[in-house]
Amino acid sequence: MEDPYQNNVPQQGGDAGQYAYTQEGSGPDGYPYQTDFPPREEDDAASDATEGHDEGEQMYEGEYQGIPHPDEIKAARRAARMEARKKARLAAQQDDEDDLPDQYENIMEDCGHGRFQATLFAVLGLALMADGVDSFVVGFVLPSAEKDMCISNADKGMLGLLVYVSMLAGALVWGGLSDKLGRRKCLIYVLSIDIIFSFLSCFAQGYGFFLFFRFCSGFGIGGSIPIVYTYFAEFLQIEKRGEHLSWLCMFWMLGGLYASFTAWGIIPHYGWGFAIGTEVQFHGWRAYILVCIFPALAALVGVVYMPESARFLLENARHDEAWMILRQVHDTNWKAKGEPERVFTVTHIKTPQTQEDEFIEIQSETGTAFQRWTVRHTTMLQQVMSNVMSLSAAELRLQGLFLVIIWFCMAFSYHGLGVWFPDMIKYMQYEEYESKERVFHRERVEHFHFNFSLVNQVHREGEYIHDKFMDIEMKSVKFEDSLFENCYFEDIKSTNTFFENCTLKNTVFYNTDLWEEKFKDCRMENTTFLHPKKGCHLNFQEENDIVIYMVSFLGSLAVLPGNILSALFMDKLGRIKIIGGSMLGSAACSFLLLLCFSQGTLVCCQCLFYAISVAAWNGLQVISVELYPSAKRGTAFGVLNAVSKFAAIIGSFIFASFIGITKIIPIFLAFAALVCGGLLALKLPETREKSCWYHQGSRPHNTPEAIPTDPTPLLVQR
Repeated sequence: MEDPYQNNVPQQGGDAGQYAYTQEGSGPDGYPYQTDFPPREEDDAASDATEGHDEGEQMYEGEYQGIPHPDEIKAARRAARMEARKKARLAAQQDDEDDLPDQYENIMEDCGHGRFQATLFAVLGLALMADGVDSFVVGFVLPSAEKDMCISNADKGMLGLLVYVSMLAGALVWGGLSDKLGRRKCLIYVLSIDIIFSFLSCFAQGYGFFLFFRFCSGFGIGGSIPIVYTYFAEFLQIEKRGEHLSWLCMFWMLGGLYASFTAWGIIPHYGWGFAIGTEVQFHGWRAYILVCIFPALAALVGVVYMPESARFLLENARHDEAWMILRQVHDTNWKAKGEPERVFTVTHIKTPQTQEDEFIEIQSETGTAFQRWTVRHTTMLQQVMSNVMSLSAAELRLQGLFLVIIWFCMAFSYHGLGVWFPDMIKYMQYEEYESKERVFHRERVEHFHFNFSLVNQVHREGEYIHDKFMDIEMKSVKFEDSLFENCYFEDIKSTNTFFENCTLKNTVFYNTDLWEEKFKDCRMENTTFLHPKKGCHLNFQEENDIVIYMVSFLGSLAVLPGNILSALFMDKLGRIKIIGGSMLGSAACSFLLLLCFSQGTLVCCQCLFYAISVAAWNGLQVISVELYPSAKRGTAFGVLNAVSKFAAIIGSFIFASFIGITKIIPIFLAFAALVCGGLLALKLPETREKSCWYHQGSRPHNTPEAIPTDPTPLLVQR
């Protein structure tokens, strides 16, 4: 009897159990594979029609002959076909991974470098300039604000600390969010927050409100640096990245120059201020804060007209938007160069979606509005935290640790000495002023009318009987263990004036600012205070010491040569040599501070230190952008910038605590930190020839669960 399954039995060759492969074909998906078995015949189709029927006790006749069952043959065929597809997809995907960086670089080269990058450079430069301005604002307004709002020394320290803490938090938060929300959107948020709260701080009359507004402003502008460098780098070609990112660093210097110059011209002069009653006052330092908003405002207007980073859009599967932006960059540049006929050659961009993207889309179409909002923001927060944790991945762990240490060492020394320089100059001025102090011992003055100012004087164990102090200024005057009997004080303006262990009998104070805090351990008998000027009051005839503004201005100007040289040689020498050489040179410069015994030599050493160290800052910012993949670049830069702010807080506190005690310890700490960071920088990988858009294992879309059915490359060019 003829076997009904004989057409399904493979033809045996020379060896038993071996099958002859006689046909090659390709599956319906277009992938080549070898057919392990002959084509299906009509009987095979009939077998399919009866599949699943109960055969009862019917026994397959070929079972004892060692012949495979037709169902097993079909299952094996399907398994082989699926395995072939899977291998083809994985191979195509691996090719895409290898080609993606080069493909994106090719597109940027095709787009060219021209008007678009120049416009973006100016806009992002203004945003960076706004960060530089905000770094100086508090220090410049504090000498005036402390008088206007009666800020104590402890409160002054709290203000400076909170501003740095807010910038630290802003760098962490906005750096991470820029990898999920977008560079442009986050930069708009950052600048808007800074502008709004800086404007409100201009009119804050109480110290509490002023502190809150400056904290919020710092939280906003603190995120600008991670976003700006990431945003600009993603529109640059490899060979132009180091140089143009270094030129961008110059805007931070311009922010310092702008802040110093405007402070020099506005803050010292109070006469044009105004007051509304006794509660609302608007003086020069408030106008200065208002003027400092202009760079952020100009940057915000410019960013509104800039497109999102195409690289970010590709990372988030928004390929159509990315294609339009890349075409805009291409057309803008080539039209400006007089070649409008050049055509954008990219024809197709395709990126797969991650499971998280699909989950968000599903949840966005279901549930209430609050549930959708919760799902979106919870998932986004999880993604940000996942990005932060993934920075410690094995392939980046050692390099990331080196970068953190180098950023810390650089910021610790730079910001620590940045506080030490002006404080040391103030201390030298104080010592010089104190050396000219006049001391009066056991003087007795009766029936005398003091109608001249008392400046930089100490009166010990004096007696003042029936004397009048009228319409005068007392500046840095101290009365110790003295007696005032039947005296009259009227219209007195005092600065740093105190009465210690004095006795006052039958004395009248009329319309003076001499109040409780001016009298320490004094005995008062029948003493009257009429119309006292409680609190702190600005003296409209007094001007702040402009030396501090001049020193800051010169320090900011001194970094110009270092900025220019680092930009010209960043791609020629490499990032590592620039960073290491600059930090070691700065360490040598810090030792020269031991030879500074005057204000002039200290200012010269400060300018030299800033000029050398700025190259290290530029190199650190460039290599931090290039070392991390696009999907994590904003997060990584935000973490590094937060480390920098943390080091600045520690350095400022430590260096300031040694003012007037010794200068050896601060100089030694700065030297040790710079040498440590400079030597460690030589261990970093050179990135000037690296296509930094992806890093191995970093693509979020390459999970097996998200393998696309279409292996079309991400970027296809004609």
